[in-house]
Formats: sequence, C-alpha cells, structure tokens
Amino acid sequence: MLDNALGVVALSGSGITAGVLLAVAISIVPALRAVSPPLYVRMHQLLGRNWDPVMPLIVLTSAAASLTLGVIADESGTRALFLCGAVLLVGVSGVSHLLNVPLNRQVKSLDPDAPLPADWRDPRAEWRRWHLLRTVLAIAAVLVNTTAAVM
Repeated sequence: MLDNALGVVALSGSGITAGVLLAVAISIVPALRAVSPPLYVRMHQLLGRNWDPVMPLIVLTSAAASLTLGVIADESGTRALFLCGAVLLVGVSGVSHLLNVPLNRQVKSLDPDAPLPADWRDPRAEWRRWHLLRTVLAIAAVLVNTTAAVM
C-alpha cells in the first residue's frame, strides 16, 4: 500500500516537474528572449513570483518518494531505477537553487520602472542554458520513474 502511494507521488511529481519545465522551455523562454531588456525584467518578475515554494516542494517531495521507493523496492532493477530517478530530481533541484535562482534574484532586485544599470548583464542566455539542463534532467526522471513503476 505504501509503495503504491509513493509511486503516485513519485510519478505525478516528476511528471508535473517535467511538464512545467518543458512548458517554460518551449513557450516562456522564447517569449522572454524576444522582448526588450526592460520589458524582460518586468515580465520575469511577474512570471516568477508564484513558483516558490510550489516547484521546490513538488521536486523535493517526488525526489524523496523516488528515493524511498528505491530503498524499499524488492527487485534490484526497480530499486536502481527509482534511485536514479531520485538523483535526477535532486539534480533538477540543484541546478535550480545553485544556478537559476541566483539569476532570478538579480532580476527581482531591479526596479522595473527605473532604467537598467549601466553595468547590467543580460542573464537570459545563461538562465536558458541552466533551464534546459534541468528540463532534460526532469524529463529523464519521469521516464526513469515510469519505467521503474511498470517493471
């Protein structure tokens, strides 16, 4: 019974994570790249304000469920796959917190109604690279967790 509930948490959480990150990658990132820097700052601040704490909670809860399933699984192949899913989700969290979040904080610290500082460095290309990495990790996590669940 516990493993079924954990399976639902691991699969739905990793699926939501992959879906959200993919949607951002194919829709929001290109839109933000297409606008002027001042409009980018305003849009980034508006779009980003509701992600925390929702996404970290989803990612870390599904990582914990995957890890637990990896520990309690009877078969070694299933165990290895769920542990791999947990590592991939921790990777998503690590990229987010160590690489994307500091860039987000820089943009959030700007006054959207003031001119950009003369030394402002546009973070969009760097943010996109890290976002694509975490998107690939999230897609791999949902594929690995799904494979483990159907084994």
